[in-house]
Order: sequence, then structure tokens, then C-alpha cells
Amino acid sequence: MWNKFVVRNNLKIFKNLNNYKLNNPQFNFHLNIRKMTSSSIVDQDILGLMKQERERQVRSLELIASENFTSSGVMKVLGSCFTNKYSEGLPGKRYYGGNEYIDQMELLCQQRALEAYRLSPSEWHVNCQSLSGSPANFQVMTGILKPGDVIMGLDLPCGGHLSHGYMVGDKKLTAPAIFFTSRSYQTNLETGWLDYDLIRERVLEHRPKLLICGGSAYPRDWDYSKFRDLADLVGAYLLCDMAHISGLVMAEKANDPFQYCDIVTTTTHKTMRGPRGALIFCRKDLSRIIDSAVFPCSQGGPHNNAMAGIATALYEGMQPEFREYTEQVIKNSQALATELIKMGYKLVTGGTENHLLLWDLRDVGITGSKMEKICDYVEITLNKNTVPGDKSAMTPGGVRIGTPAMTTRGFKEPEMVKLAGLLDRIVKKTVEIQSVSGKKLKDFEVGMKADEDLLKIKKEINEWVSQFFMPGLN
Repeated sequence: MWNKFVVRNNLKIFKNLNNYKLNNPQFNFHLNIRKMTSSSIVDQDILGLMKQERERQVRSLELIASENFTSSGVMKVLGSCFTNKYSEGLPGKRYYGGNEYIDQMELLCQQRALEAYRLSPSEWHVNCQSLSGSPANFQVMTGILKPGDVIMGLDLPCGGHLSHGYMVGDKKLTAPAIFFTSRSYQTNLETGWLDYDLIRERVLEHRPKLLICGGSAYPRDWDYSKFRDLADLVGAYLLCDMAHISGLVMAEKANDPFQYCDIVTTTTHKTMRGPRGALIFCRKDLSRIIDSAVFPCSQGGPHNNAMAGIATALYEGMQPEFREYTEQVIKNSQALATELIKMGYKLVTGGTENHLLLWDLRDVGITGSKMEKICDYVEITLNKNTVPGDKSAMTPGGVRIGTPAMTTRGFKEPEMVKLAGLLDRIVKKTVEIQSVSGKKLKDFEVGMKADEDLLKIKKEINEWVSQFFMPGLN
């Protein structure tokens, strides 16, 4: 009896539900929306590419100095409901409602940023909304300068950055060079070291309104006190772009720019090991100018998921394990540099004090472009880079190598020694192939793909690197 009653009752409910569905088109609409937005529906094309990229990262040697592997915690926040919210404006002063928890998250991010770099909130302010490093630098410039004012940073071929203003002859390649008068200082072309006497001459010659220290391929530390003196000499603001070394500064393994600079910018995904984003620190009296330069001057609402990821990375960066990690990053960089020098190779400045080294390949007779290409073929990822004295960024004389990413995966000094041996074999193979194919890059690629030894090296690399830990979720 009980079974018959259940069956009869369920049939009645099913009949009524069908009638409801027929008479209420919104029912099917809601079902379809629910189905479309459920976690069970996955874009198979993107999923396939994501899987391939994940496998590439697991089996490859990642040596790009500006890349790292972020944590599971950061990845979780990046894929969270923070993605959904629009929040133009500042905490407590939004142009949209519903920002109660976004406000708390952004204030927490600011608090952690100041704490991580040991800054007093009565003296320093930080904006966490800038979307990435290059916009952050341009936002600073638009806030404190007038169009046409002189800016001065390290020349790109000497290790500077495009966002500091870069020109080739009269050709202006970046927005800072277009809207401001861009001048640069150089390193010593023989040694690769900063020459503060020569920088002083350039500063007095061009009298910049903004003097920039920090770079993207300089393997030594910076003397910020000397830059402060130079800035005061001509009445300039002093900006440090610490994007590459922000993790080292946080862990007190590099000189502290905050003691001397008016403004400090950084990306958050390099040695800081966070998500892709940026921070702008400034002296308290510049806070309104900087905040306005970010919004509404140059961007709309911030990426709240990225900001939450930055807050997570800052929390991780204040743990004792991060200091140990940063120490190992530098040890690894110096161990690799020592081995390459032992093998007879030339490094710009003769070594490194931070997370990267700049390898001058001109004496070997190959370009950085060929070295990058052949390394990519065997799944070693690094980048071609200009070295002091180069005339063209398209055919640079060197490569830049960084140790943050592989240190995250567990590499230590013995792995650096093995890595140096691999790189030595690849350089010799590059010279060998070029001697047959000629110097044109397209001909070199043909010869490279016909070389069976390279496939053996690739297999060796894949088997070796795949044994190491890989953080993250996807």
C-alpha cells in the first residue's frame, strides 16, 4: 500500500510540474541559466589549453626573472566572488553600492602593504588599485608632473624599463616618452655598474622633475641615498620602481628605498610571488594626488579579485618561510653566476646581488635571440635581453636569467650547478648549429629542429623538472 501511494503521489506531482513548465516559460529560462552558470559546465577549449599550459609549466625550466609560481591561496582568491563586484572610488567613497566587504578587503590590503614594508601609516600611503606596473608608473607621472616635464631613468639597454620612458633616436616608443620629455642615464658600458658620477652629470645637464631608480635587468643593488642627493640637487621627485626586487625588500634582503624616496611602485607577481597587479606607495602628503591619478584620471574600477590576491600574498610574504625563500633565491642566483663564470662566460657586472643575472653572449658569437629560441625549443624559458653597449633591442647581445620561479619549486645550489651545465651544453650546440646554418635566425631555426641531440636534452629536462613540487590549483 505504501509503495502504491508513493508512486501515485509522485505521478501527480510530475503531472503538475509538467503543466507548470508548459504554462511558465520562465521556469525553463531559469533552468537554462542555472545549467549554463553551474560548475559542471566547462569551456572544453579553454580547459584543454589550461591543461596543456599546466603541463608545460610542470615539465619546463622557468628562468624568466619577472615570473613566478603563486600559491594555492592566491589562486583561490583570484577565482572567487570578488571577481563580480564593481567598486569605483575609495573605501567609504564608492560610486556603487554593495561595497561593505570590498571596503574591508581593500583597507586590509593597504594595512598589510604598509606592515609588510615596515611603514608608518602616519607617514606613508598606499594605493592598491593600479592594474599593473607600467600603468602605475604612468599614473604617478600624470599625478605629480605637467606634460612635457623632464623624466629620467635608467636607459633600457642598460637594464632600465620601458615604462620609465624610452626613445630610439627621435622615435617615442612608450606613453611616458610621448607625454613627457624622456632622458636617461647609463651604466658604465664596460663594467655594467651604475656610475654615480656620470649619473650626476646627466642629472645636472637635463634637470629632471622626476628621477627614477630601479630597473628590470640590473643585477646589483641600488644606493638610494645617492639618488636622493641627486634629486635634491635639482628639486626633483624621487621614484623607485622596485617591481623586480619588492620581495627582496620585503624580506630585508635588499636595500630599502622607502628611507629615501618620495614614491615607490611595484608589481606584485615577481619576487613578491603574488597575482598580477601593482602597488603605489607615496609619502602621506601626496596621497590625494596619487589616488586621483589612479581613479578617475586613468582607470575605472579596480580588479577586486586581484587586490584580494595581493592581500593574500602580502600575508604570505610576512611569514618566516618567505624570508627563507628569498634568501634561497639570492643564493641560487649567485651559485648559477659562479658556475657560469667558472666556465669562462661573461656576466654583466661580473655577478649578481639579487634574483637575476645578465649573461653577455657577444664574446661567444651568438645573439640573445638565438639563445632564447633554442632554449624555448628544449623547454627552458628565459628571455633575450640587451646588454650595455647594444645598438638594437631586436638583436640583443645577451639573455636575462632569474631564479625566483625555480626556487619556488624547490631548486637549491646543487640544481643550479646542474642547470649551468645544461646551459653550457646549449650554448655550445647553438654555436655548432649556427656554424652550419649561418647567422640568419630563420635558417638557424631550421637547423635547430633537425638536431636530434636537442630532443634528448629536452627529454632530460622534462624528466628532471617534473620531479619537483608545483604550487597552485589548476
